[in-house]
Amino acid sequence: MQAKDRSTSPSSAPWNKGKIVGQKRPFKLQEVWAIRIRLQLASRTRDLALFDLAIDSKLRGCDLVALRVSDVAHGQSLLYRAIVLQRKTQRPVQFEITEPTRAAVAVWIAKAGLRQNDYLFPSRKHDSPHLSTRQYARIVDRWWVRSIDLDPAEYGTHTLRRTKATLIYKRTKNLRAVQLLLGHTKLESTVRYLGIEVDDALAIAEQIEV
Repeated sequence: MQAKDRSTSPSSAPWNKGKIVGQKRPFKLQEVWAIRIRLQLASRTRDLALFDLAIDSKLRGCDLVALRVSDVAHGQSLLYRAIVLQRKTQRPVQFEITEPTRAAVAVWIAKAGLRQNDYLFPSRKHDSPHLSTRQYARIVDRWWVRSIDLDPAEYGTHTLRRTKATLIYKRTKNLRAVQLLLGHTKLESTVRYLGIEVDDALAIAEQIEV
């Protein structure tokens, strides 16, 4: 009996077949505000808190969805800075929580009646104690990216992680600061993650007329 050709089997099709693969674009500042305003107008309290905290924290999706109330608040007071142990690297990373984010998260905690040890973003599904990374990805795609008519193939959960880091680099050109904020162990990882060598080269090229 001949062995089946796995390369032609429908079940063995590559996960990325038909998809655009590569770095996801960060949001531009005007896009951040466009999404934020839509969430406010729609009274999507949880999603606004999730969106603002995703931007501020620069955390990977798996770390963001696993946050507990105690990670960002002490009693009734929201923290100005938080520290989280990264699941991927097992290294701690710190992040700031800006005033708009503290306000959005405080409203969400009060509305959901969350306590200190509760997950900040509990799942509405019984098989998960907190929002799953898959659910988070769907929210990013459906309610954030598509809401302002962006191409979902070019944006994803890493868009949120890259957005503020990219803005900080563009303003300061301080790679070391961005490396610390992202929790990278090597500066080379930060360079690759931001794609800054390519962006800088293109910016220079755009200024040259031939």
